[in-house]
Amino acid sequence: MSQSAPSPQSPQSPQPPQFGPAGGNPYAQQAPAGAPYPPQPGGYAAQPGAFAPPAPPAPGRNNVVLGVVAAVVAALAAAALYGVVIGATKHEIGYAAVGVGFVVGIAAGKAGGRNPALPVVSVILALGSVYLGQLVGEAMIGADAVHRGFNEVFFQHFDLVQQAWKDDADPMTFLFFAIAAFAAFSGAKKAAA
Repeated sequence: MSQSAPSPQSPQSPQPPQFGPAGGNPYAQQAPAGAPYPPQPGGYAAQPGAFAPPAPPAPGRNNVVLGVVAAVVAALAAAALYGVVIGATKHEIGYAAVGVGFVVGIAAGKAGGRNPALPVVSVILALGSVYLGQLVGEAMIGADAVHRGFNEVFFQHFDLVQQAWKDDADPMTFLFFAIAAFAAFSGAKKAAA
């Protein structure tokens, strides 16, 4: 009896090792039955051209309290900066008043959203911010003139600072109030859009 060599088709012939899908080819995955494409990592839909749903809105949007708080903080910071500009230049600058109003309006609109009260609150806070900034500027100018510290002039002689503001007020002063109010209102509307 002679032994014959095993045929290549016999079960005893060595098979190449299988690594992953289709012999190591990760792109040879078969789609599940009924699905045109295999599921994609990252949570995207399996249909061509489909996108993930939009993210939910930020939790702080349309929050009136947050908008008012942001506007108050912006108004105080803008008043201080506006006062420093007036004190350093010894002049009121219209562009700075626009900036004060716009910063207050943007802060309210971005933080608070589309609430219709926020533009009105922004106008009121911008007017107060311009007034406070002008008082800071007057106190800086007065402190420089009498060779005293700003804190002493502003906090201990606030009545004199207000009187100096009244004496220096002219139509341009009130024009800056109007400019700041308009900028605050439009800034709050644009930021909330």
